[in-house]
Amino acid sequence: MAGHSKWANIQHRKNAQDAKRGKIFTKIIREVTVAARNGGGDPATNPRLRLAMDKAFAANMNKDNVERAIRKATGELEGVSYEEVRYEGYAPGGVAVIVDTMTDNRQRTVSDVRHAFGKFGGNLGTDGSVSFMFKRLGVASFAPGADEEKITGIAIEAGAEDVLVFPEDGSIEVIAAPEDFDAVLAAFAAAGVKPDASEVALRADNDVAVTGDAATSVAKLLDWLEELDDVQNVYSNADLPPEAFDY
Repeated sequence: MAGHSKWANIQHRKNAQDAKRGKIFTKIIREVTVAARNGGGDPATNPRLRLAMDKAFAANMNKDNVERAIRKATGELEGVSYEEVRYEGYAPGGVAVIVDTMTDNRQRTVSDVRHAFGKFGGNLGTDGSVSFMFKRLGVASFAPGADEEKITGIAIEAGAEDVLVFPEDGSIEVIAAPEDFDAVLAAFAAAGVKPDASEVALRADNDVAVTGDAATSVAKLLDWLEELDDVQNVYSNADLPPEAFDY
């Protein structure tokens, strides 16, 4: 399979985020809040909320805080109102970047995002300038050493679209359509197999390989964007070598 395993990059980003757990809690609470506001406060009928709650509990977030965020979103408690805003642009090397935010101040957020792109040699684009290169997919990730045969069998039976095995380290990704992702996760749970990470995310149709100084600039931009308070998720089509993050 072409390209670098995403596991090394996933782990790098996760380790960096774990060092800022308070900020990560804030991002998760915003996701819970917006998911509940848009789809209702019952996780049994709101897949987005269910995923957000799973992420919260995986991060050892207090259950009371999660439930309070849901009550605020559904109007039972007074709270801040956030809106979802997406920004698109290009990083060095022709890399496409999508930045999903949740904000109570659009002017502050766009200023922060624009500054990040400019700082690392990129350009903030217009709506739709790069989003056509991405698809929304459910992705379940398994660390190196996972049972490929068992995972593949469960995924196929549950209706997953693809199972990607990265030969350089043996990490695995199970890909499913968003509407089928709940069933895939349920099948894994029933079989006692737990993904190391799971989310509905944007994935590029084709990755762009970047090396050298350009790769480092892209890595710095992605990390900078993810550290912004209003940013929830950052997606790109960059195929970066692991050493790009050694700065």
